Amino acid sequence: MSQKIKFAVIGQGHIGKRHAEMIRRNDEAELAAVCDIASKKQLGLSDLKENFYSSPEEMLASHPEVEVVSICTPNGLHAQHSLTALEARKNIICEKPMALTKADCETIIFKALQVHRTVFCVMQNRYSPPSVWLKEIIENKIIGDIFMVQLNCYWNRDDRYYKKGGWKGTQQLDGGTLFTQFSHFIDIMYWLFGDLKDIQAKFKDFNHAGLTDFEDSGYVNFNFLNGGMGSINYSTSVWDTNLESSITIIGSKGSVKVGGQYMDKVEYCHIKDYTMPVLEATNAANDYGAYKGSANNHNYIFKNVIDTLKGRTTITTNAMEGLKVVDIIERIYALRKKTRKG
Repeated sequence: MSQKIKFAVIGQGHIGKRHAEMIRRNDEAELAAVCDIASKKQLGLSDLKENFYSSPEEMLASHPEVEVVSICTPNGLHAQHSLTALEARKNIICEKPMALTKADCETIIFKALQVHRTVFCVMQNRYSPPSVWLKEIIENKIIGDIFMVQLNCYWNRDDRYYKKGGWKGTQQLDGGTLFTQFSHFIDIMYWLFGDLKDIQAKFKDFNHAGLTDFEDSGYVNFNFLNGGMGSINYSTSVWDTNLESSITIIGSKGSVKVGGQYMDKVEYCHIKDYTMPVLEATNAANDYGAYKGSANNHNYIFKNVIDTLKGRTTITTNAMEGLKVVDIIERIYALRKKTRKG
């Protein structure tokens, strides 16, 4: 129990470097190695103290002591690299999305069960204080029965983000706006309200025709299996900077809205016989220069991994939940394919 858990990271882009740093900062963790197809110089890692490799296979073969491998490669490679790490009998932390198809997620889960290892899915927005609060008022029926839910995600992603020759914006490695930009928020919706049915959708590409292989905007509406109806309205066509990520919930006993650019502020709360508690401040968004992403909560992810492996707690986002987010997005995008055919 007192020994440090040894980690390795596959991929050293923005998020892979963040994983590496979170491991270094945890007193119960040790970073043994990282790998990437780019060179240390290209990645700005000339001063890297840990072992560096150009392939996952070489890294895993050289470090049998590693217990956990972080998968931080492009979306379309998550399944391949997850299976490589599982074949080597490692637990894995997989960045979102778990894969780009439900079938690939099922393959990962089957392999993890076969080798008795755990798959941790990175859905760090669950740790934001407004998300924790929403979970409480919904699970405890404080807001009553759910009537309507509206998820709005309006961000900026332009040519500062989609670099020519890069993986972002490609169908094969990116997969689409809902996979790369907004899967965290779909996860929150699934975590709070459960699965969807009766999905309808419209999609549009307003200004990304030369930047991506897919839509930049969409309207999606549906019913929840557990009752109530909902919608997801999203776009990456917002000019210059992110506008908002918000969720509005109408229940039988009240209404709430959590908004801000990253679903980080409670903007409205009016619930029968209820006083809104004072919440802790939400961590700042991940800052990548010209654009920003979701809350910087990766430290909580690694704490949960270590606590789970040491038997102190249970996993925050398990593989079945990671699969369900991919399944929901895949079902939404199946309608995109039908629209194109029509």
